[in-house]
Amino acid sequence: MTAGPTAATPPAPGTEPGPLLVVDNLSVAFARGGGDPAIAVGGVSFTLQRGRTLALVGESGSGKSVTALSIVRLLAYPAASHPSGRILFKGRDLLAASEDEIRKVRGNAITMVFQEPMTSLNPLHTIERQIGEILKIHRGMGKTAARARTLELLHEVGIRDPEERLGAYPHQLSGGQRQRVMIAMALANEPDLLIADEPTTALDVTVQAQILKLLKEIQARRGMAILFITHDLGIVEHFSDDVCVMTRGEIVEAGPTRAVFAHPAHDYTRKLLAAAPKGAPPPSDPSAPVVMEADGLKVWFPIRRGFFRRTVGHIKAVDGVSVTVRAGQTLGVIGESGSGKTTLGLAMLRLISSEGPVAYLGQRIDGMSSRQMRPLRRDLQVVFQDPYGSLSPRMAIGEIVGEGLEIHAPGIRAAEREGRVVRALEEVGLDPESRHRYPHEFSGGQRQRIAIARAMVLQPKFVLLDEPTSALDMSVQAQVVDLLRDLQRRHGLAYMFISHDLRVVRALSNDVIVMRGGVAVETGPAAEVFGAPKSDYTRALMAAALRLEADTTGTVSD
Repeated sequence: MTAGPTAATPPAPGTEPGPLLVVDNLSVAFARGGGDPAIAVGGVSFTLQRGRTLALVGESGSGKSVTALSIVRLLAYPAASHPSGRILFKGRDLLAASEDEIRKVRGNAITMVFQEPMTSLNPLHTIERQIGEILKIHRGMGKTAARARTLELLHEVGIRDPEERLGAYPHQLSGGQRQRVMIAMALANEPDLLIADEPTTALDVTVQAQILKLLKEIQARRGMAILFITHDLGIVEHFSDDVCVMTRGEIVEAGPTRAVFAHPAHDYTRKLLAAAPKGAPPPSDPSAPVVMEADGLKVWFPIRRGFFRRTVGHIKAVDGVSVTVRAGQTLGVIGESGSGKTTLGLAMLRLISSEGPVAYLGQRIDGMSSRQMRPLRRDLQVVFQDPYGSLSPRMAIGEIVGEGLEIHAPGIRAAEREGRVVRALEEVGLDPESRHRYPHEFSGGQRQRIAIARAMVLQPKFVLLDEPTSALDMSVQAQVVDLLRDLQRRHGLAYMFISHDLRVVRALSNDVIVMRGGVAVETGPAAEVFGAPKSDYTRALMAAALRLEADTTGTVSD
């Protein structure tokens, strides 16, 4: 692999062997109204051989995804331009290719898996139709052959009972299942190069290991090259052959992954390797008042079939789970995708219907109507996984943070409301002067801080944190964890922290509940659950987290 401003001379078209992909002195600029173009990527060079995996790593805004999108010409033109550079795929310069030529490459020889499947999958089409469409357009398959191949692909990427999922729509699948569907779509045409842009960000550790093994297995069988973009250095260390470290649009260090990780030469690389959530949660007081409590909570979704849509069974998303969260305590909820973690949290907040008693500060709330719950909403807040999806793009962040005050504290004056917004932004480490800007003008980590400020401005007593760090860089994860601990110490907050990242859960949680198939298979103090798990499933979950770096060439099982 070559990296830096100078790359090896590319082979002539059709010459074999040689690098599959050569990126030579690539620059990417974005037009700005009335000003000089902004340089997002400057002088990036690397090569990628067949059958090898190259990782592009760096924090948000470093230029990783822009570089990848340039390869398949998915950046918006003329807003984006390439002042310099070449991108040679099998010796052909893709930047000089016509639209017809690039269409033949895109989706066939080069495919891409994006970070957020819900923005890539059509919400109006079934899974069968979306995968089958690719097979029909690119492979000329008929309906029967496309259906058979779709089932093969779904099984290959670990979708259980694929026959039952063919008619499902994206919103009916868990986040992990949606990402598996995206990977199946990308692999449908057996590409020479797979570009994977944060493909495991939203997946739990066991599914991460399965997906990485799957990709390695397919790579070994087909000789496929993989360009892997991620902020998870743990995955990079054990999945990629080579690595390029990017910051501010430039590659600052490159080489074989093991050598770079063992002896990082650049200060930025050392900073990334040292960044990880550390420390322990504030100690909890066993005599503190119970803020939220549920006993035998159930959330069952009916399965309806036939012309009259009769109920023939139930999906037991949460089945008899009991929860207690005290003031100043964090309860971590872990488990695989589809285990019922988020459903449990939403039921605790009475955002979805459930059966079984739920109490807030000793008061039963499970039977309350929406109108009765409204006065309690300011005390029960939630921070979602995707801050960009939960922040209105049409509102400035000052309006977003202050909106809850308008609803729950309508009697306060505008100046006082503005002051509370300013203090909330300061408390989460944001410049109050930025409150007139809009969400798209902030990084992912900053947007998550805005979401936290929106929750904290109401001075809640209980906060549901649903995967709040999964889409963030390692260094930003550590900052957000430190921020959440600091807010908890100052305000005695009770947290329910849902995550698939066991490192973050360990750094933030006093107690842990392990979910599987809607059931709590293990509960207890975090130190005991992590140190000496009792159930086989918990041991397997811990082993997957500790051994994600282990064998990535085996067969993936369901």
